Amino acid sequence: NIFVIVRADDIGSSHAANLACIQSYSDGICRSVEVMVPCAWFLEAAAMLREHPGYDVGVHLTTTAEWSKVKWRPLTYAPSLVDSNGYFFPKQKNWSDPAAIDAFWNPRTDLVQVEAELRAQINMAIAHIPQVSHLSAHMGIDSVDPRVQELVDRLAEEYGLDIDPAKLGAKYVHWDSPAADDAETRIAKLVAALEGLTPGLYLIVEHPGLDTPEMQGHGHPGYENVAAHRDGVTKAFTSASVKAVIERKEIRLISYREAEQLFGK
Repeated sequence: NIFVIVRADDIGSSHAANLACIQSYSDGICRSVEVMVPCAWFLEAAAMLREHPGYDVGVHLTTTAEWSKVKWRPLTYAPSLVDSNGYFFPKQKNWSDPAAIDAFWNPRTDLVQVEAELRAQINMAIAHIPQVSHLSAHMGIDSVDPRVQELVDRLAEEYGLDIDPAKLGAKYVHWDSPAADDAETRIAKLVAALEGLTPGLYLIVEHPGLDTPEMQGHGHPGYENVAAHRDGVTKAFTSASVKAVIERKEIRLISYREAEQLFGK
């Protein structure tokens, strides 16, 4: 059998992302969604998720704010994690240089403050969303230093949120569709990726959105067409041709929680 976890990232980050992530579940193929607790639209996201109790939720641990004109702040007092305006740093200092050093992780970053902030985000999510099952890391913040990875692993175990598809044997599906692709191309590439799957467990991760004025305000140097790109993701996740391939190949769409039940020890 072919089992696929389709994960929608960044619910809570904007109203458009909230609508798109819910649509990607109710009319699409997503079964897990990652919530960004410090963002302005978290409470709306939480209310929507309570209305869709079957939608599996991960806490998307957030200590960076990547967009040039849209920012968010920590829930806790964390002076080592914020810039002079009190907002989270972007993950990279220079988006045009992939080798640029991390702005988030620097010599003054206080791991005690990182832990307090991550705990606050987990506690807030659990308080508002009954179906939280796992943790994930926004912008790969758990990979910047082994101590952060150890912290995230420790919190996941402590809170009973330690579901990791990689440890369950999931293979990441590289849906090779750059931001420049239009929606039709993105759909065709997702169809092709699904067509190529053989029996096993797989993970697909993308960021649903809508091409609205709000999301058009999102972007950073090198990634300006956020709204059009993420609208195409939503169209792909809800595409009739994508769903037809899933039905024909008898692909089973599952969540993190179901993957743990099926493939965990």
